[in-house]
Amino acid sequence: MQPTLLILAAGVGSRYGGLKQLDRIGPNGETLLDYSIYDAINSGFGKVVFIIKESLEAGFKEMFINRLRDHVDVDYVFQEIWMVPEGILVPDERQKPWGTGHAVLMAENLIDQPFAVINSDDFYGRKAYQALAGHYKDWTPERKNDYCMVGYRIDRTLSDFGSVSRGICSTNKNKELTDVVERTNIERTAQGIVYREANQPPVVISPDSTVSMNCWGFTPSFFGYLKTGFEEFIKNNYENPRAEFYIPSVVNRLIQAGEAGVKVLSCDEQWFGMTYQEDRAFVVESIRALVRKGIYPQKLWG
Repeated sequence: MQPTLLILAAGVGSRYGGLKQLDRIGPNGETLLDYSIYDAINSGFGKVVFIIKESLEAGFKEMFINRLRDHVDVDYVFQEIWMVPEGILVPDERQKPWGTGHAVLMAENLIDQPFAVINSDDFYGRKAYQALAGHYKDWTPERKNDYCMVGYRIDRTLSDFGSVSRGICSTNKNKELTDVVERTNIERTAQGIVYREANQPPVVISPDSTVSMNCWGFTPSFFGYLKTGFEEFIKNNYENPRAEFYIPSVVNRLIQAGEAGVKVLSCDEQWFGMTYQEDRAFVVESIRALVRKGIYPQKLWG
């Protein structure tokens, strides 16, 4: 069975200063997202679904939807603040999106097979998609709660231009996820890699620590858990305009309840992404280096 690639692309890129999803960084005007899709298709994915804001529809149709239809089954759906359970009124002060868990939930009616979730502004490397596709190659409905996550070494996921947030992972002897904790303000310092919490001294993190880069593998059963979790989240956070419903919060709850297993798939790829505008030059050169090595063609889509 060919899995679906679900791309979270509704962000507005506040730290980047623009729509990085549409930023042309390849030698023939390719975006970073083009390389993710190319890797996924060549790893066995059969469908691509975008989560976007309605205001981005025209740009996405021009940049991705229309030309990708010659290469893969493609679709899209909107994520908007007002898309909440019936009977819930969104507070006027709410400006921030509801988070990654809410974004994935928007695709429920478009996906009925195993699927991977990725960010639109991250380069994960082809091995990540090969690992995800391989995990679900012989999938059957009996494995309905068999999830996975591609894990990266934290020292391969940092920006030189500012702090980042990462999900620090714990695993058992079978390489199954036992916990993922979101840490903010992670950066390299003279002390090593550290994270900082409000009014607390920095905490050093081992460079080989496994982190989540929001590169997940799920099955359709996950949508039911998301729906239940989001309804509870809304009730508990209705008056908090900055609260977000994150994928790891649902995953952690399922693990702790013994309802799902999450296999951590190791990946020795070098991650890079465009968190800050200053990251762009490094990303452009990294892509060109991969083109020179023959990993990607000069013109990605022929």
